[in-house]
Amino acid sequence: MKKILFITLLTLCQFIYAQDKGTLKGLLTDKETNNEPLPFANVLIKGTAIGVTTDFDGNYTLSVPTGTHIVVFSFLGYKTIEKTVTIKAGETVVVNQIMSAAEGVSLDEVVVKSSANKESASALLLEQKKATVIKESIGAQTLSKIGVSDAATATTKISGVTKSQGTGDIFIRGLGDRYLSTTMNGLPIPSDDVERKNINLSLFSTDVIKNVGISKTYATSGYSDQASGNVDVITKDYTKENYSVGVSGGANTSVLAYEGDFRTTIISNDINFGFHKKQYALQDLITYQGWDTEVLSAQPINYSGSLSAAKKFEIFSKDLSFYTTISHSKSFEYFSGEFQSFRQNRNDTSFDEVESFTTKTNTSGYLNFKLKLDDNNSVKFNTLFVNKGSNNLYEQGRNGLGFVYDQDPQEEGAFIRDQNFKQTTMFVNQLMGEHNLNDNNTLSWAGGYNYVLAEEPNRIRNEVNILDVESSSLIQYAHVGDYQQRKSTQEIEDIELNGFIKNNWTFGALNEDGDKPFALNYGVNYRRKEREFYSQQIGVLARNFTAPSVDELSTTFTQSNLNNGLNLRVGQADLFTGELNVLAAFTDFNFILNPKLSGNLGLRFEIDEINVSWDVANYVGRIGNTSKTYENLFPSLNLKYEVAENQYLRFATSLTQTLPEFKELSPFEYVSPTGRVSKGNPELEKSDVINVDLKWEFFPSRGEVFSLTGFYKSIKNPINLAQSRGSSGNFIFYNTGDKATVKGLEFETKTSFIKNEEDDTVLGFTANLTKMWFNQDLYDIFQYKGKTESDLQGASDLIVNGSLSYSSNKENEFSATLTGNYSSDKVFALGSPEDFVSSATLYNDEIIEKGFVSLDLVLSKELNEHLTVKFIGRNLLNPDIKQTQLVNYLNAEEVNEVVSNYKQGVQLSLGIKYTF
Repeated sequence: MKKILFITLLTLCQFIYAQDKGTLKGLLTDKETNNEPLPFANVLIKGTAIGVTTDFDGNYTLSVPTGTHIVVFSFLGYKTIEKTVTIKAGETVVVNQIMSAAEGVSLDEVVVKSSANKESASALLLEQKKATVIKESIGAQTLSKIGVSDAATATTKISGVTKSQGTGDIFIRGLGDRYLSTTMNGLPIPSDDVERKNINLSLFSTDVIKNVGISKTYATSGYSDQASGNVDVITKDYTKENYSVGVSGGANTSVLAYEGDFRTTIISNDINFGFHKKQYALQDLITYQGWDTEVLSAQPINYSGSLSAAKKFEIFSKDLSFYTTISHSKSFEYFSGEFQSFRQNRNDTSFDEVESFTTKTNTSGYLNFKLKLDDNNSVKFNTLFVNKGSNNLYEQGRNGLGFVYDQDPQEEGAFIRDQNFKQTTMFVNQLMGEHNLNDNNTLSWAGGYNYVLAEEPNRIRNEVNILDVESSSLIQYAHVGDYQQRKSTQEIEDIELNGFIKNNWTFGALNEDGDKPFALNYGVNYRRKEREFYSQQIGVLARNFTAPSVDELSTTFTQSNLNNGLNLRVGQADLFTGELNVLAAFTDFNFILNPKLSGNLGLRFEIDEINVSWDVANYVGRIGNTSKTYENLFPSLNLKYEVAENQYLRFATSLTQTLPEFKELSPFEYVSPTGRVSKGNPELEKSDVINVDLKWEFFPSRGEVFSLTGFYKSIKNPINLAQSRGSSGNFIFYNTGDKATVKGLEFETKTSFIKNEEDDTVLGFTANLTKMWFNQDLYDIFQYKGKTESDLQGASDLIVNGSLSYSSNKENEFSATLTGNYSSDKVFALGSPEDFVSSATLYNDEIIEKGFVSLDLVLSKELNEHLTVKFIGRNLLNPDIKQTQLVNYLNAEEVNEVVSNYKQGVQLSLGIKYTF
């Protein structure tokens, strides 16, 4: 460990306190975390009982008798510092001290409960308290205790945030995927899914996460394409020398309860550890590869394993540290349920028996290097690799009771099977630096290169009819279209370059806390994202062909039958390319007008260029393009006022925007396993958003907070997913009205019911509640049965999160955490009329995703200083995941029909972790 470097600043000011006493005060900072304030350190007058611990901000104040004393600064795992001070009656002595790890004591030899470590709850509360913008975070320590395994689930533990169980999308204050942005260490990262703007946060395991922060108000140093907020995943780096290995095993109760062998796709024969190797060209797969499903040979038991290491070196007198982790997991999911769709208030498809078998794998590797050139200059490199595989077998209508309107050879006995393996490979590379040019000037910069390859290398879909389920299993192939029996491939490749340069300049006379009251930040952002999309289908028209059963389809697709009546349909490939260029300059001014009032005033000028070109079958003439250029100024204002000790009032307002995404602009049609078709809209325009927030916060003691926030958003040209008119029944993105508004209240509490003598929480409670009111007007083409207004798509008006945690806070600690979440009903897709003249009767009503309660339990026990055992139970209540739709049959009374319904099952796991 490097030798101790400390700096002492001694100033005197006149203030009469008492005849025989003076005041000693100051600020303790932590050298190990770039001189962040060090809360809860000890300050003691040697040889006396006079002492205190530093507060949230690292400050301390002592009343000390006159004379010469030795003041002792100490913190667990850090070198103890002794300083001689002379106290005079009525005078104040200020001693600021930089603390660092003790020489000869490596930080892995002690348990350092340092709030300066951004993985801990206390440190993140401190950051929340000091921040000018409204920001909330959850750290790795908390995530571990509550059993969160990825960043997506982590966000739902923050007030006003929920996750759609059906899609995995994150919603902040009721606003979904298109209204938020996602970054890693402050740099944007691309999406892994053509259906989403933001990357699936489930790709980030907690072995990679230091903390997850959500900024609900806007700062001009960030990209303007956000309305509800920004999710920033801060990745881990070196904190102490550490080596660990962990393994876990478990099961899903729905999988265990399934009677029969777990089934999987025939594609699984080409998959190893989540990596697919294609054996044949797509057209050859028609006859060279079968069409029937497989049975899993091994037991469907979930498992995972991880390795991590962290170490610090000295190379050429420079500190070089690294942290790395690799992990691999495999899990199995099964659900059964029902699915229906409706058009013009009639049943379009109906399946009361739906089954889904899914095998998921995730392999990830993360490496962080940090080079400390000297006390003023450091450089950091992060690289993240993720390979995610999802092998899904989806069937509906195996019982022979399925129905598809206007299907040939018959409407009854419909059966659909969809076999698909999705593989996502992602590389994220970041190089960042920070340079303290002088006491007043800090320059920071970062550059990123990201690559994502999302593939569906061999998707297989069959649509058939079981002719008479009562007498025979014989099937006949449906033949309304040429591609109801098909194999297809799809590939999305994203390449992105991004970066920023930011300079921070502080000025003004030092205040009593040793801070300069003013800071000017200015810099530039750049982002260029390119997407290449390719999709190819090979269909087989099998009119009048039959097979013995739904499990013997391979008997049909032979070379012999291709020579005797089967018709091969080789579709022209669908293509689209997208290009996004963002260039921006920004500045913001931080100010402290007095000890109670501070704020931030910012301005950003941004140029956004979006270009999309396509060649797709469902567009008239196939070929088209759209280009959009936006140049705008984006102002922001954040104010913070200290109402009383540890109580703050915050106000924020800003202008942001929501840009249409590539997939929202491209008219490519994507068919989900259920048969729902989603499609982009080249006429889509951006949304402009006005944001206003007012928040009260109270930090009563260490690790505790109470807050209440009121917020308002006005959205011009809101974008929504809506059902289109016509026989296709596609789900298309539209600007559905002129304006939408969001009004809401948020309440948050983190408190301790029981504490021990060391002020550590034994029994703690965390809860947050968000209530919202939504409204948007509707253009005429979306009005039906007199409906002129609607809620926003994806918006829950009530979100509740809570957790109750126990920790023994003793040697060989035992901890238990029970967490719950509730989100109310939300609109999955807006409705629309089928006919304007008869819109009172011919319409498709909005689809509602029903609210539900989820409950998780985590039990953890340290057996010794190296070995920990953890039990996790997720989704303990196993609620129905349900969508509904109002249907008016034959102009009669409306009926609330179930569109889809299933249960995900309870996930149970038991794991052990050994730390060296």
